[in-house]
Amino acid sequence: MHRVAVLVLEDFATLDLGVPGQVFWAAEDGGPLYEVVTCTPDGGPVRTRAGYSVVPDHDLGVLATADTVVVPGIHGGPPIEDGTLDPRVRDALREAAGRSRLISICTGAFVLAAAGLLDGRPAATHWRNADRFRSLFPRVRLDPEVLFIDDGDLLTSAGVAAGIDLCLHVIRRDHGSEVANRTARRCVTPPFREGGQAQYIERPVPDPAGTTTAPTRAWMLENLHEPLDLAALAAHARMSIRTFTRRFREETGLSPARWLTRQRVEHARHLLETTDLPVDLIARKAGFGTGVSLRQHLHAAVGVPPLAYRQTFRSPLTEAGRPGAAALR
Repeated sequence: MHRVAVLVLEDFATLDLGVPGQVFWAAEDGGPLYEVVTCTPDGGPVRTRAGYSVVPDHDLGVLATADTVVVPGIHGGPPIEDGTLDPRVRDALREAAGRSRLISICTGAFVLAAAGLLDGRPAATHWRNADRFRSLFPRVRLDPEVLFIDDGDLLTSAGVAAGIDLCLHVIRRDHGSEVANRTARRCVTPPFREGGQAQYIERPVPDPAGTTTAPTRAWMLENLHEPLDLAALAAHARMSIRTFTRRFREETGLSPARWLTRQRVEHARHLLETTDLPVDLIARKAGFGTGVSLRQHLHAAVGVPPLAYRQTFRSPLTEAGRPGAAALR
């Protein structure tokens, strides 16, 4: 069974701590797929601002046994205040990085960055902390607009609920969309959320004139196989192209073209994982037209061509209880 170790630090974010235990616990395929354990630097209690403490079963030693290490967000402390980290935690994370997958939720990215693990790599954190993060860790390629970033052995997410998105993504990467979708249903959450953090960033209230783009987005999902250009989308929404583009970005955090491409890639991935359809037919059903176009977009999204993707996600589980997801790194 894949062991997930959650490292909890003082002043931790309460929901961030609960997410890994709930989501990974809910992932099953004829039996549990993950074991979740919790630790603190010394095995002692740590406190949250919500008025209570948690007492874990383990100290840092358990990280040596983990396949995945998760660092929940923190509301304060040295990593956020001055970019430093308890040497014990820093060393334990660095050692774990050589053998385990590391994940941070929300401001947990500050912890990974303070350990020197994110230098030169892309990362996400809560949009409200982006300026602070950049000032402390200028070597990290921060993207404050996405919900999460998968950089192979290091994955980081935006705030709070984005941790759920990232955990579901990890399950999908490990065991395929069918298991991830079942897990999402069990957790009563969408298996995939549209857009990025941009839709949640505080900004002036948009002009109330006009209507939402939600009906057009639903129409787009029903017609992914059709050639949907911006003029057709704006006409369906009964807006000018300029108004439609602006409102679409306000509501989703993405341009219409980028959102549509993402949905087409997700649909193609689903078909590759769950059917034996030829690549060229999947390309047409997903709206890419040709297998060459699908290969280009899929490679840009996950780094592998369609057949390799299909083989990875439809291969039998290894004795360790997970497929060869290393092919996507």
